[in-house]
Amino acid sequence: MKILHIIPALFKGGAERLVLDLVKNLTEQENIETRIVIFREQIEYDISDIKQLISIVPSSVNLSLTKKWQVNVSDLQAYIENFEPDVIHTHLFEAELVSRFCYYPKANWFSHVHDNMVQLKKGSWSSISKTNVTNWYEKQILFKQYKKNGGTHFIAISKHTESYIKSVQSNYPVTLLHNAIDVKRFQQPTGYTESIQNGRLSSVEVNHSQLTTNHSPLNLKLINIGSFVPKKNQTFLLDIILELSERGVRANCLFLGDGPLKIEVQNRATELGILDQCLFLGNVENVEEYLWQSDVYVHTATYEPLGLVLLEAMAAGLPVITLDGNGNRDLMLNGKNGYILEKQEPKEFAQQIIEVNQNDEMIYYNTEYAKKFDIESYREKLLTLYNHTH
Repeated sequence: MKILHIIPALFKGGAERLVLDLVKNLTEQENIETRIVIFREQIEYDISDIKQLISIVPSSVNLSLTKKWQVNVSDLQAYIENFEPDVIHTHLFEAELVSRFCYYPKANWFSHVHDNMVQLKKGSWSSISKTNVTNWYEKQILFKQYKKNGGTHFIAISKHTESYIKSVQSNYPVTLLHNAIDVKRFQQPTGYTESIQNGRLSSVEVNHSQLTTNHSPLNLKLINIGSFVPKKNQTFLLDIILELSERGVRANCLFLGDGPLKIEVQNRATELGILDQCLFLGNVENVEEYLWQSDVYVHTATYEPLGLVLLEAMAAGLPVITLDGNGNRDLMLNGKNGYILEKQEPKEFAQQIIEVNQNDEMIYYNTEYAKKFDIESYREKLLTLYNHTH
């Protein structure tokens, strides 16, 4: 079987991480040949081990209500015809739209719904705007392109996205398949704690020790991973850190990720007088080692289609405290692997963080629970779906 994954670029993100992990795993399977196509040379991951499987094929589609379309897919069309895939699997809306302007009905097409694509939302006369009209127009064109290529099969990553896709279209099937991680990568190796204490780490500096501690009866090491964009809501995490301080708990936090609001969050930490409790490390490759250095994973996103970072934290043995972001409801079991909280209430977050810290039963539960979302079992489910659709 030949499988082609198409995604616009390889930025740091859940969709991109899944594609890379999946393709690496598929290369180990007999009778499967898989490739990745990206549109731009924007790569934030170490791809050295599968570089030969990734092709940059500049492609774009710009639609216009006046039908002055700009369609640049000739190189992508040529690539598809040359590779002759049995399956074309697209990720994120840009890849969804651009790829469907190619014509290749011999493949089975899959549309991976990593979030609730606003372009597919049903139109409403009560909320007409240029953006809504543009989205409506793109949806009409996209569904015509689906039909031209023999349809599509939507893959929803959570019950929330599944419900959304079913509510905005009824032409094509929708399958719920939670995204997955490479669990082995995030499992803490035996003796890792001792290696930190003895200063023998080679790939990661001992980051939490760069932050000061005090004589509080409790010192917590928190971690948060995500792009600095509005929905990730890191300023709320600063309020939680401040609340913990007011309770006499010293909480230091590693922030992993980058984005347009990073400076704003840093400035807010300065205003609150807690900058010395925060370490902003930007995008990092070996996320797992930062997780192993921490006590509790705290996630403050207001919207989360699923939340692979939650699973990564669990696999690393961390309790998780998260705001309800809809899709992450599929992952959280209150009191077992952490807590999912409905309201942005610093006091409640602080209380739950203190409660789950050093909870050995929860730590063990999480390391086992994460195995349900391992990339190997995911691969088998996906291949079954591919074959069933043939």
